Amino acid sequence: MIFIGLDPGLRITGWGVIRVEGNRLSHIADGAVSVPASLDLAERLATLHRALAELLREFGPDEAAVEETFVNRNPASTLKLGQARGVVMSVPALAGVPVFEYAANRIKQSLVGSGHAGKNQVEVMVKTLLPGAVVEKADAADALAVAICHAHHRQSARRIAAAGGAR
Repeated sequence: MIFIGLDPGLRITGWGVIRVEGNRLSHIADGAVSVPASLDLAERLATLHRALAELLREFGPDEAAVEETFVNRNPASTLKLGQARGVVMSVPALAGVPVFEYAANRIKQSLVGSGHAGKNQVEVMVKTLLPGAVVEKADAADALAVAICHAHHRQSARRIAAAGGAR
């Protein structure tokens, strides 16, 4: 299966694509969609939509995983991030790709073993779990972490289902 992880942002949205074969994870691609701050909000969201739609066409993921929004102290910034996140979630949904959401703490816990791990620790684990991946942007590393978290949780869910569910 191919999973795309997405780390939403209005200025920069990280993305990472992995292949999952049994317990084996492999890196396919990663990067970041940068949207010029000089555009008005509607055009920024449209630019993000077009770029993500192109990524889905290029990589054809089976499922998408999105990091949940971290609410900050600035309500206006949080609202704009929420609008970008809406685009990030709707693009795969409109393409018929199931979308799953994960909290930042859950992603860190899944990769590092601590929900309060630092960005450097997460990036090191991404590179460890995806040998050969050269991740140049922090937003892309975060997106790959989302995809890896999803792969781990999907494998657990499959094992539980195969065992007849939780008893």
